[in-house]
Amino acid sequence: MTQGASSSPARRSVLGAAVLTTAALGAGVGAAQAGERTDGVRTSGKDRGGLPVPTVIAHRGASGYRPEHTIGAYQFALDMGAHVIEQDLVPTKDGHLVCRHENDITGTTDVAAHPEFASRRTTKSVDGVSLTGWFTEDFTLAELKTLRAKERIPGTRQENTLYDGRWTVPTFEEVLQWAEKEGRRRGRPVWLYVETKHPTYFRSIGLGSEERLAKLLRRYGRHRANSPTFLQSFEPTSMERMARLVSTPRVVLLWTPDDRPWDFRQSGDPRTVADLVQPDGLEWIAGFAQGIGPLLDLVIPKDANGRLTEPTTLVRDAHARGLVLHPYTMRNENTFLPADFRRGTDPNAYGDVFGAYKAYFATGIDGIFTDNPDTGLLAASDFTA
Repeated sequence: MTQGASSSPARRSVLGAAVLTTAALGAGVGAAQAGERTDGVRTSGKDRGGLPVPTVIAHRGASGYRPEHTIGAYQFALDMGAHVIEQDLVPTKDGHLVCRHENDITGTTDVAAHPEFASRRTTKSVDGVSLTGWFTEDFTLAELKTLRAKERIPGTRQENTLYDGRWTVPTFEEVLQWAEKEGRRRGRPVWLYVETKHPTYFRSIGLGSEERLAKLLRRYGRHRANSPTFLQSFEPTSMERMARLVSTPRVVLLWTPDDRPWDFRQSGDPRTVADLVQPDGLEWIAGFAQGIGPLLDLVIPKDANGRLTEPTTLVRDAHARGLVLHPYTMRNENTFLPADFRRGTDPNAYGDVFGAYKAYFATGIDGIFTDNPDTGLLAASDFTA
């Protein structure tokens, strides 16, 4: 089954906090707040937070140009004009939340070059996957601050290695302070998109993330339904837990159809992502969250050759239940693009990323995660022109 016709780009203006707040209160999304809908596709709307649609979300900062999850990557994304900037959170041994995509810091820091930490290299199982390396939960914050961040995929983004060693691993509190400072300087709030990583695993070792995160959100005034912040997790129960702690808008991340969230595996819940993207699953998510962050393939699947096929009904179905959609992740390099938008034979060269954006925006999604915020902003401008 394919998705119904999308709305006219010129009419799809802005969306966000007003919609999210309404959903958070359990009310239906009214036309006065979120715009009218035709066949479940959003047509227009005005947002108290001022986020445009499509919203451009800087994935781990401007990670196409700077080592991910560094103040440098966040600052560059903000300077480019990104609407929202993402942080992934993992805890240290002494309970501080720091910004790393994974607790395994082998590939994103210079820890291997520190002989004093050689004995910390270990093998552990995280969400059922065996990993060997160095992990944030084995370091105090003071120890972690002696390390320097580096580019995660230097083979693809060789230019980013120029900045290896320039920045430390930031704490989330440092990011909150940075956002406050930049917000004052710019005269508008800096929007953040905050993910709890491996929350069930960390709770099992006494380092639960949600309560620590909620405490920081309250301290910096980002705990309200209209706060310039989204929370997100691949584990739905983490967002259920956050809903009991703060009113900050929440998003459930969705991986491949056959994936079963780790918290579901631990609790015996038999549902997979394929179940959660069905109307009943989306209705369940809407009971505690205001949006979903699906893999782009859940919006437009690819065929066996990696080319885009027809859109699914996910956008229509999610909008019909008051949920916003922020799929992930757009990157400029051929290796990350659908096959029909690759150009040339170099996997690290840029492809027809504007064509890919156009195809995804046409489905009616509300925003998109991207490693290249400048490209995303140009694509969004083209689409709404």
